[in-house]
Amino acid sequence: MNKKLVIGVVIILVIIAIAVFAGGEKNMDTAMKDMSSEESMMSEKDMDTMMDDKDMENKMDDSMTKDMMVGSYESYAPEKLARAESGDVVLFFHASWCPSCRGLDADIKKNMSEIPENVSILQVDYDAETELKKKYGVTTQHTLVQVDAQGNMITKWSGGGSLENLLSKIQ
Repeated sequence: MNKKLVIGVVIILVIIAIAVFAGGEKNMDTAMKDMSSEESMMSEKDMDTMMDDKDMENKMDDSMTKDMMVGSYESYAPEKLARAESGDVVLFFHASWCPSCRGLDADIKKNMSEIPENVSILQVDYDAETELKKKYGVTTQHTLVQVDAQGNMITKWSGGGSLENLLSKIQ
């Protein structure tokens, strides 16, 4: 990936993070406008390259986490709930279009080594998993649900922009 593209993506992420953590709608609107102008400055080729790189990163993440049993952050699969028999499982209802979800996702990935060995954080696609949303009464993205090995809800909360905050909520 070329350096200009990386710098552009980093700038966009910083603008979004500032807007999310500032919490003001006015800041969010400004950040989104800035992001739109940054994206419009990228060439179509750069966007294609970025998408190809992101697809490659997702494939690598999936293959690397398949062998991990605990202390992980990975995509949801029903059989992974069984990990709650010997640890904690938290479902993270994530939407790719949600700025606060992207912020928490980035913080978790940045601090992967801080996830205790007995904790599995499973990223659930908010837009696709309608049955899971119904089961746990999830009505907004960026909702987290701690479950037991049978998939029963232990606790549920929304928000929190850091891995540290997420871990503090686990019962």
